[in-house]
Amino acid sequence: MYLDKHYRTISLVNAIAPLKTESTRSKNALLFVVCLAQFMVILDVAIVNVALPSMRSGLHFSTTGLQWVVNAYTLTFAGFLMLGGRSADLLGRRRVFLIGTAMFALSSLGCALADSRDLLIAARAIQGLSGAVLSPATLSIITASFAEGRERNRGLAAWGAVGGLGASSGALLGGVLTQAFGWQAIFAVNVPLGIVAVALGARLIPATAKAEGTRHFDLTGAVLVTASLVSLTYGIVRTDTIGWGAPGVILPLAAGVVLLAAFLLVEARFAREPLVPLSIFRVGHLRAANAVVLLLYASQFPAWFFLTLYMQQVLHYDAIEAGLGFLPMTLSIFVASTLAPRVVARFGPRRVIATGMLTSAVGLMLLSGVAPGGTYVHTILLGALLSALGMGFTLVPATIVAMQGVERSQSGVASGLLNTSRLVGGALGLAVLSTIAAGQASSAVGAAPTAIAVTNGFGLAYHVGTVFALAGAAIAAFLLREPADTDVVRLPTIEEGEHEALAA
Repeated sequence: MYLDKHYRTISLVNAIAPLKTESTRSKNALLFVVCLAQFMVILDVAIVNVALPSMRSGLHFSTTGLQWVVNAYTLTFAGFLMLGGRSADLLGRRRVFLIGTAMFALSSLGCALADSRDLLIAARAIQGLSGAVLSPATLSIITASFAEGRERNRGLAAWGAVGGLGASSGALLGGVLTQAFGWQAIFAVNVPLGIVAVALGARLIPATAKAEGTRHFDLTGAVLVTASLVSLTYGIVRTDTIGWGAPGVILPLAAGVVLLAAFLLVEARFAREPLVPLSIFRVGHLRAANAVVLLLYASQFPAWFFLTLYMQQVLHYDAIEAGLGFLPMTLSIFVASTLAPRVVARFGPRRVIATGMLTSAVGLMLLSGVAPGGTYVHTILLGALLSALGMGFTLVPATIVAMQGVERSQSGVASGLLNTSRLVGGALGLAVLSTIAAGQASSAVGAAPTAIAVTNGFGLAYHVGTVFALAGAAIAAFLLREPADTDVVRLPTIEEGEHEALAA
């Protein structure tokens, strides 16, 4: 009897092994597809930075206008992310993924073909809307397709790493493409990537049923939150030319606050299916993780923008040289993101996130020493490496914590919220720090050479970015509490399917 049962157990394990291998391969392929799409979306947040000088001369942009090439994308992306996440939950993740990817490829083609400032900014806004549809679906697919624990943590780590790599490698890829083919190539490259993602996604992503019953989309909420972000950012950007006390600044800022209040009222009282169920903010670890991610991008995204301008306008690097200057940052984020799950397993996410934000703060403080006579090795390299390492060790564990314990039916909303924190942080951080840098430079122009005035502005902006990073470290250290009911870094020794088979 004992031997018979023993042989049955061995036979079952042997039968399960090929199925497990096939399932692992299938999930690896699925993870590749969704990470490719996420890489494409995040890449376009940063890839324009190196190409900005070429766009400025080719389409005659002003400095403020250049910001809107970036912000037209990030603001529509951030504003409609929650609607995109809700769509993934209601219409099916596979369907939304394919539609979003196709829209993104087509709008990227529109950017490449734009021959005026207005057309480019409009195409960038549509591109941002497409990204808002696509990006939450990628994270929602991972959350719904991978079992909670080690398997899902691996998927979330890959997703977070790809986001960091897309943000940091954009400068390198943008420099190569701009130098070789012109700024239009940075958008055209998305077309073949989009075609590959659609073709593979149609085969590999499992179809999910639509939500039962009547489907409601909170379009009012999406429009209100997007209009609020645009109004707030517009008011902040205008301060560099007309000052904080001017009506052209006060009115947009006041309108942004009113629109944000209206959004919260609609979500709490009137929306049949809220874009953002406010009850989600009762989850303490999700709330703290999103705050950390917002502050991370508010400090890091502008840092890359200023670093690009510093290398090209002050150190006189060409586009390829400036792009290569970001290669150590890309490698640092890759290394940190790869190691982060193991480090989290040993020390816990709270300590890792707090240490990551502190490391970023030290890097930004070092970058505040930019000056006209600086060199890459002595002025940029160490600060860039530390800020990138800090980002990798912050983003991956923050993503894991933010998605921990989320029900599959709400995974789109949670992923949309996390992406919103990233994009809102980047957009508002860029608006605030660019305004601070421009104001400092303008005040110093009469008393110092132009190059010194410009780098003084960059230095002050880096100091403020350091404060943002320190605030994120404090939130992680004192407010972030890991979920009590589940282990964020649980490492099961036996799969559920194997356990059930052995029990038989």
